[in-house]
Formats: sequence, structure tokens, C-alpha cells
Amino acid sequence: MTDTVDESTMDDDTSVESLPPPAPDDEATPSTPHASSDVEETVPDIEELRWRRAVMVGLIAYVVSRLCVLGGAIVRASQVTIDARQDGEAEESAISLITGVFTSWDGRWYLELVRNGYPDSIPADITYEQTEARAAFFPMYPGAVRVLDSVLPGGDTAAALFLNFVLGAVAVVLVGLLARRVFSASVAARAMVLFAVFPGSFVLSFAYSEALFIVFAASCLLLLYDEQWLLAGLAAALATATRPNGVAIVFACLVAAAIAVKTKRQWSSLLSVLLAPLGFIGFQLYVDDVAGERGAWFRVQTEAWSEGTSFGATAVENTFSFITSPFDSTADALTVLSLGALALMAFAAWKKRLPLPWVAFSAVVVALMLIPETVTARPRFVFTAFPLFIAVAAWWPQPGGRAGIGADPEVEPGDDALSWEHQSWNFVLIVCGAGLGILTNLYGVFGAIP
Repeated sequence: MTDTVDESTMDDDTSVESLPPPAPDDEATPSTPHASSDVEETVPDIEELRWRRAVMVGLIAYVVSRLCVLGGAIVRASQVTIDARQDGEAEESAISLITGVFTSWDGRWYLELVRNGYPDSIPADITYEQTEARAAFFPMYPGAVRVLDSVLPGGDTAAALFLNFVLGAVAVVLVGLLARRVFSASVAARAMVLFAVFPGSFVLSFAYSEALFIVFAASCLLLLYDEQWLLAGLAAALATATRPNGVAIVFACLVAAAIAVKTKRQWSSLLSVLLAPLGFIGFQLYVDDVAGERGAWFRVQTEAWSEGTSFGATAVENTFSFITSPFDSTADALTVLSLGALALMAFAAWKKRLPLPWVAFSAVVVALMLIPETVTARPRFVFTAFPLFIAVAAWWPQPGGRAGIGADPEVEPGDDALSWEHQSWNFVLIVCGAGLGILTNLYGVFGAIP
């Protein structure tokens, strides 16, 4: 029959072409898109999980660091109690003694502002022993304490210390956010831990303004990175109304705006530059108006606090003094330790190429620390140059899986924990924790370290 076809005579090509295409597999066809979407959804989930763990690590480190500060204050309180017993004097309560440490020196002046506001006149040749010298302190922190005190029980001292405890935790997370934005969640965790335990972080438990300043400044740097120029300028204005070295954030805005204009022609970035110094300028005008004189703040700084300029000469003198007589001055020792830490942090910033606005901010903070004639390099001033902690966290050698697949067979699992990378980081954290407790005790004993 002519219609009959012998299957054996069909070649392979003909048989394949003549066959109908296979029916689509309803279950298999969409498998590739599903697999792709699953991968896309998993990656953000993993990153988010890492970030949450990093925040948890950072906050735990912050709580532990507050215990170190509390331990230093307790040592001072115990000493005062023993002295009172030996002298036959009445003993103060433990809480009163501890809060006395946390509200000493600058804390005293901020609480004076909370209670009495700025003076309506400033005596000639004023000294720091006169209460009118409170005009030297900026308004944002005492203003925030006054607001919180109006809604919380316990008095202004409790409000001041509670506010800083919360602000300190916020500052830790903001430092982590900055580190995560530029580097990774693991670098963020290390940055938050180092920031929390650095000896200068004792100010986060004192009635000082650094905690609020760092929150405003870190918020500004985040907003600059996201090109939110209006919000960045407002955050910067609040920072410049919080501390004298807040003017450093103006330079960060200036550098960020210059880059935005040059690369993207974003002229709106100049808005942040215009807004940033308004906090400082507004404070000067307000104090002048209340005190009834022009340049009131500058006069108080010069007369009461002897804030001349040495352009780093004081730091050099203290360093040489420490080298020749290392046990004669606590202030000299702190100067040398602060400069040593600063040198390491600057090297890390150079190696890791931090964003230029961060570099500008940190450089101005350091310059303002070294310029004064009386008080020079101190841990609490280094602490406000917080982007440098991110640089150290990113630069420090990280241990990593040398006992995993493809590793040296002679390296046993767990040996990575014994590596120099791992142990050197632990050593740094232990030293910082010890320094945190010691520095708290020193401030409690001396009231301040000039």
C-alpha cells in the first residue's frame, strides 16, 4: 500500500521533525520564574536578618558598656562613703552619690540652664565659679531635658540621665546604619560595638550634650548620603545648636553639596549648606539679646573658661611632658592615649576611603579639639568624630572560615577563634571596656580633666 510507511526507513532527522512538539508541562514551565523570584526574595531577607542581628549585638554592647560606666561611678561612690565614715560625717545615699558623678562638671552647668535659663546679664571679668558662666553652654540639650522633665516624674536630674541613656542607644544604631549603608551589616556590628565601648562613650551616661549632638550629626550624614538636602540641613541646624564643635557638620554639608553640584548639577543641595549654621547663629543672637550685649558667648568663653588658641601646641607640650614624666599627670596620659587612638583611626579612614563628607566632618571635629589652649585631645572629643569608628571596623582584619571547605587540612575547626584577627579585636574591646570604667572614675574624682 502506498500510504504505508516503513518506520525502519525513516532517518533520525525526519522522525524528530515529524513528531509534534511536546505538550507544555504546567508544573515545570513556571518553575524558572518562581526560582528566580525566590532567590530575589531570599537575598533581601538574609541581609535584613544580618542587620537585625547586628543591631542586637550593638545594643547588647551598649548595655554592657553602661554597666562599665556604672561600675566606675560605684567605685567613686564607695570611696566617698568610706571617707565620710572615717571623718564621722553624714553619709549620702548610693543613688545620690552615683548621680552626683553623672551630673558633675558640664552636667552641673546644663542642669543650671534647665532650672534657670540663660542669664539676663553677665558680670565683667566673669569666672567659671559664677553661675552666669552657664551662658557658654548651648541650648538644645537643656531644652530637651526641660521638655522631658515636664512629662516624666523624678525631677530634672532623672530626666537628663534617662534622656541620654535613650539617645545613646539611638546614636549606636545610627552609627550602625551609616556603616551598613557604605560597607556591610558585619562592619556595622563591629562599628556599633567599638563605638559603644570606646572610653569616651562615658559621656552617653553623663548629663552632657554629646549624645544629642551625635544623634543630630549622624542623622545629617545619613540624609546627605541619601541626598535629602532639606532634612539634612534641618538636622545640621539642630546639631550646630547643640555643641560648639557642631560647626563641623556645616563642612560636611558643604562638601556633600559641592560633590552633588559638580557631578549631578543638584543645586538644591546648597539648601543644606544654608540651613546648617542657623543653629549656631540663632544661639549667638539669642544669648546676646538675653544678656543685653554683643558677643556674650565669646566673652564668657574667653574670660570664664580661658579658651585661647594654641593650634595644637598644648597637645604637643602634654605629649612631651608625658614622655619625660609619665606618672605625673593624668591629663598628659589621656592626651597621649587620645592622640594614639586618633592616629590609628585616621590611618583606617585613609585605607578604607570614607565618604568625603564624613572625612570633612571628622577632620573639623579633630581640628576643633586641638586648637584650644586649655583643653586639648581627650577621649570624649575623639568620640564625637564617630565616622572614624566605622573606618576602624571596616579596616580591622576580620577572621573568616579558614577551617571550611578547601582550607588547610591541618587547620582544625575552631582554630579560627584563635587567630590574631579574632583575638586582637577581643583585646581591643577588653581594653576599651576597662578604660571606660577607669575614665568614669577619674571624672568622678576630679570633676573634670582639663
